[in-house]
Amino acid sequence: MAAHALTGFSVVSLLSLGYLSWDWGKPNQVEKDLSSDFKGGGPAFKPRQPPHIIFFLTDDQGFNDIGYHSSDIRTPTLDKLAAEGVKLENYYVQPICTPSRSQLITGRYQIHTGLQHSIIRPRQPNCLPLDQVTLPQKLQEAGYATHMVGKWHLGFYKKECLPTRRGFDTYFGSLTGSVDYYTYDSCDGPGLCGYDLHEGETVAWGRGGKFSTHLYTQRVRKILAAHDPRQPIFIFLSFQAVHTPLRPPKGYIYPYRGMGNVARRKYAATVSVVDEAVRNVTYALRKYGYYRNSVIIFSTDNGGQPFSGGSNWPLRGRKGTYWEGGVRGLGFVHSPLLRRRRRVSRALVHITDWYPTLVHLAGGNVSQSDGLDGHDVWPAISEGKESPRREILHNIDPLHARARHGSLRHGFRLWDTAVQAAIRVGDWKLLTGDPGHGDWIPPQTLANFPGRWWNLERRADVRRSVWLFNVTADPYERHELSARRPDVVRQLLARLAHHNRTAVPVRYPGEDPRANPELHGGAWGPWADDEEEDDVWDGAYPRKSRNKKQRKKCRLCKLRSFFRKLNTRIMSNRI
Repeated sequence: MAAHALTGFSVVSLLSLGYLSWDWGKPNQVEKDLSSDFKGGGPAFKPRQPPHIIFFLTDDQGFNDIGYHSSDIRTPTLDKLAAEGVKLENYYVQPICTPSRSQLITGRYQIHTGLQHSIIRPRQPNCLPLDQVTLPQKLQEAGYATHMVGKWHLGFYKKECLPTRRGFDTYFGSLTGSVDYYTYDSCDGPGLCGYDLHEGETVAWGRGGKFSTHLYTQRVRKILAAHDPRQPIFIFLSFQAVHTPLRPPKGYIYPYRGMGNVARRKYAATVSVVDEAVRNVTYALRKYGYYRNSVIIFSTDNGGQPFSGGSNWPLRGRKGTYWEGGVRGLGFVHSPLLRRRRRVSRALVHITDWYPTLVHLAGGNVSQSDGLDGHDVWPAISEGKESPRREILHNIDPLHARARHGSLRHGFRLWDTAVQAAIRVGDWKLLTGDPGHGDWIPPQTLANFPGRWWNLERRADVRRSVWLFNVTADPYERHELSARRPDVVRQLLARLAHHNRTAVPVRYPGEDPRANPELHGGAWGPWADDEEEDDVWDGAYPRKSRNKKQRKKCRLCKLRSFFRKLNTRIMSNRI
């Protein structure tokens, strides 16, 4: 019965495509046809100076949430840009927000920044480690003007953590992980809400009322209009969309009125707003003289959340999991500077690779002493050469809830398989511990279906702690091979052990009551002094040595550490 119902809804979804008409003459859209912007195929344009770099990052956009992946969402601009550029079809990100953003900005795996576990919450005294040299800082050294617009989500408890202290000349956006699209209110629990829209290092009061995607796009166009194209520019447009709470303008919902899934309808409308925003920014690049010497990169930060309308079909899993649906990312590059355009790239690329790739394009220097985990993949993207990347460490999270049936014995005495970890080496992908719910969720599934309907293609494998897949031959992770290939399991477990030896201690402090927005005029923002030592807040990473007098004052340190670790486990389960 359930299967017949799903089939029926699939037909409804297909029929709804006939209603998806789009009026490009609306006043909030661009004035002219941009087909001339995307014509390619000839020899790459050779720049006289380092290229302008425009990086679009969407939030929670699933693998199936773009037109060219045969979804029910219309994205004509993104489809056109990708078709005339290079589609990255073997591209990986992280399963949640903060880890992807930290790896983009630092070029390092999260085990090397201490951000292995979960996200940075608004009340945590934590941020991107201050000793890390960021991508915008490297671009500044190369002579770039650097601007960020949109979602930060890399911590803000000290002023030193703010985007303008981490390499961006200007910043306009929200510091927390989730805000209302119109009011810019952000909540971190009942009664703990505050305003979160910032201009530089100050609160941008009175700017609410406009949908965030429109507001951010307007700011980027103003930056481009005011800047001199003779100086290279880096713009990081980090959309809030399509993260919840979804509240798209009604005019964008109407073309999707045939969708039976209301959550999917709102989600599709929000993606359409993003598509229009990319169109408007691309038009500004051409209008103000940047386009011919520009590199446009589009990426999602993690997989989609089906409960909110997202879709990763036909991949397994969703946001927050290490299945392909959580970490296989949407991505493409569009640029007149590409030597081979109009193609699909299967080169292995990870979000850490943008750091060395963009620094190299900018004429900057990256050496082995920088300790990066990323690779320069521009020759693979632009010329179709083989990717220098052979391996991706998806993560090792020692604070995540341990798998009940994992052990060091199950890991050949090489690795404790109760620990949540995931790695890809060549064609092979290994997962240990609890990788998250392993569902295959068709896009037409309604968000309000009975719970048993979500389980139609769920494989719990509750007694398992090791999974092995050949993701080249089996990208949907339907054929588990650990029993057949114990030799490969041993090799990948050894690689996990190798990476773990290079990991730094986890930074996941308890919440600080001083962060409450009520103590700061009703807005989220820095609350700690820059001189404060981070180790005061967390027993999970090494404290600096104390003398005997200091140790006497801290008789409750062990008890505090216990409750902080307990809080960490609770937060892990909630995420």
